[in-house]
Amino acid sequence: MKNTPFTQKHIALGAKMAEFAGYNMPISYTGINDEHAAVRNNAGIFDVSHMGEFILKGEHALDLIQCVTTNDASKLTNGKAQYSSLTNNSGGIVDDLIVYCIDENKTYMLVVNSSNIEKDWNWILEHNTQNAEMHNISDKTCLLAIQGPNSTKILQPLVEDDILNLKYYTFIRSEFAGVKNVIISATGYTGSGGVEIYFEDKDDNADKIWDAIFELGKSSNIKPIGLGARDTLRLEMGFCLYGNDIDDTTSPLEAGLGWITKLNKDASFTSKEILLTQKAEGIKRKLVGFEMMERGIPRHDYIIKDVEGNTIGKVTSGTQSPSLNKAIGMGYVDCSHSMLDNEIFIDIRNKPLKARIIKMPFS
Repeated sequence: MKNTPFTQKHIALGAKMAEFAGYNMPISYTGINDEHAAVRNNAGIFDVSHMGEFILKGEHALDLIQCVTTNDASKLTNGKAQYSSLTNNSGGIVDDLIVYCIDENKTYMLVVNSSNIEKDWNWILEHNTQNAEMHNISDKTCLLAIQGPNSTKILQPLVEDDILNLKYYTFIRSEFAGVKNVIISATGYTGSGGVEIYFEDKDDNADKIWDAIFELGKSSNIKPIGLGARDTLRLEMGFCLYGNDIDDTTSPLEAGLGWITKLNKDASFTSKEILLTQKAEGIKRKLVGFEMMERGIPRHDYIIKDVEGNTIGKVTSGTQSPSLNKAIGMGYVDCSHSMLDNEIFIDIRNKPLKARIIKMPFS
């Protein structure tokens, strides 16, 4: 397993460690429910240095991004970021990602899922017919996500520039805890506000920043958070997890990601024609959120049935929601059964348990 620059700190803090995307990662420290509540109510820090980062530069960088992503990156200006997806040749999702505009029409950073770094790199490279400059900086980039309603207030004394008024999906470059040229962005995955900080793994930067955050945050009770709570937090918001809710076989339209699929943008992109056809003819299945009406926790790949016992889909994600104190989940169902308040049944240990389709984010 690979380590991040913070692995020994997690171990020293007593984290429960496990393999995730080839990395030795913290799953929990004091327990998922406790860590979940810390982020929802105060602030917590996640090590997400396993994520991948690519730099695309040059006069054809934007053309390449437009060719491989579904959103319209031509709308981005300096300091703006955009959620998007890469699509394959059959309408499926290669990955979901965030595109950061560092220098308009010249330099962009793509942040991709850790399990897809090599796949994404090869896919983008395959479409780089105009030879845009590409750099994979994943192994030398640290990424921490400090999430929660009090995050920016706690961190502000460490930052040279204002982060209290950083708007969603924007970013700045600033000095952070004495480390220069840190990217600080508001593109969180928890729904509780906060920032993500990207910086180069050199000159003890990792130790400087981690230690400074915890020293300053001691009086505010900032906590380290593992990937277990990251999953429950994102699921309450209805955010997709690649490999669970979206993959190479699901289209962005089926996944409810039509809002990042700009079929009318000037540039053509992979699967655009397939997705145009899907939109015109209608999709056959749809990703929905549901809450359990009977006691039971839905898990990935559990079968979803209708009231007559017919199979109509599968669960993609599910958990006992720490904030809502009820079991919730997401899954694909036939469109004819996807209406809000529709009664469905989840097969849990060979027993069909009643659930109800509800709007996301969950509440």
